[in-house]
Amino acid sequence: MKRILVVIDMQNDFVSGSLGSEKAQSIVPAVVQKIKDARERGDRIFATKDTHLKETYLETQEGKNLPVLHCIKFTKGWELVDEIKSLINETEIWQKPTFGSMRAMKAVAKLAEEEKAEVEFCGLCTDICVIANASLLKTLSPETKIIVDSKACAGVTGEKHRATLEVMKSLQMEVV
Repeated sequence: MKRILVVIDMQNDFVSGSLGSEKAQSIVPAVVQKIKDARERGDRIFATKDTHLKETYLETQEGKNLPVLHCIKFTKGWELVDEIKSLINETEIWQKPTFGSMRAMKAVAKLAEEEKAEVEFCGLCTDICVIANASLLKTLSPETKIIVDSKACAGVTGEKHRATLEVMKSLQMEVV
């Protein structure tokens, strides 16, 4: 079966920067391996980048609830981590100003339906951007098989990561 890999927000600020964590750092090798395996199989690969503007972020709803500047466009924190940056082509990256990207998931849904492909998600954060994008895809393409690799995702906390994986199972996503 054909597969599309969607790598969510593997950016410096989420791994080792302003919102980084040891757990986020620990999944980098697993995400790197997933990308390499996908390339070897000839799978399609896409990535997202959380993208904010310094001038307006703190005025957004997200900024008011999470007043930590992060993923400011064109900064080091906005870039994909070095281990992943070289594995993803610029044409495979969607910038998104919020948790989920309707534009990106519409494109993935269309491609998945055309190619009869399943879609696998990995990245950060399980309980925010991974579930937001996976849920958008499930809504747009309910018959597409969605897989979430629990070992190549990390949440804000371990508890939130585990709880979100259970919610994804309830949404009929396959958690591996």
